Amino acid sequence: MGGGPQLGEHHSSLTISMLEPILLVLLKEKPRHGYTLLTELETLGVKSIHPSVVYRTLRELEGLEWIRSDWETDQTQGPPRRTYQLTERGEDAIQYWVDEMEKTRGLIVQLKDRLAKLERR
Repeated sequence: MGGGPQLGEHHSSLTISMLEPILLVLLKEKPRHGYTLLTELETLGVKSIHPSVVYRTLRELEGLEWIRSDWETDQTQGPPRRTYQLTERGEDAIQYWVDEMEKTRGLIVQLKDRLAKLERR
């Protein structure tokens, strides 16, 4: 099989670029803690991104005012945890990402078609 296991062990730049819309959609579903977001990413098959990259992206999204966070202090156990939630600007950002993903899907289909033609030769 082409590529071998080495390629599968690393995240691609495509995966990194999808991190923003993935986080925004997860937060549109419901507010979440950072750890919960990491777990959800793994559930979606995004396992190779280091947690520091995810938390840095969350800070960047907060700086853009696409999300906001609050400290949850009324827990009975453990330290306070930061809860992230989508803002109205974040809703607009999701629409932007939907448009971008549609463009990207078109490009992916074209590339797959070209590869299929090459393999039929």
